[in-house]
Amino acid sequence: MPNFNFTLHHASLVVSDTAKALTFYCDVLGMRQTDRPDLGFPGAWLQLGAQQIHLLELNNPDPVTGRPEHGGRDRHIALSVPELAPVREVLDKNGIRYTLSKSGRQALFCRDPDGNALEILQQA
Repeated sequence: MPNFNFTLHHASLVVSDTAKALTFYCDVLGMRQTDRPDLGFPGAWLQLGAQQIHLLELNNPDPVTGRPEHGGRDRHIALSVPELAPVREVLDKNGIRYTLSKSGRQALFCRDPDGNALEILQQA
């Protein structure tokens, strides 16, 4: 069996308004925007260490309603942080709803303005 030594380069999320998404990802969560080539449609790239999140302002092929309240029961991307408490404080301050991990881990699940689910977990 081949071993290609894959590493994750980026995850892409569909958003309806890049500026609104950047407010959430950069102003609230403190992510950093990086250069993005002209792809013929709006969007932004966010740098997270060696990985990226690509925000794509395109028509969403997925339903945006009817998603489970707990993002852990939906497609999501997981991000780790050294301490979860400061993230909770920022989310609370900005009125962003979240649910805690159902497994008891130090993790929470929230949604961006377009309903994309994020898991944020404390690095063990």
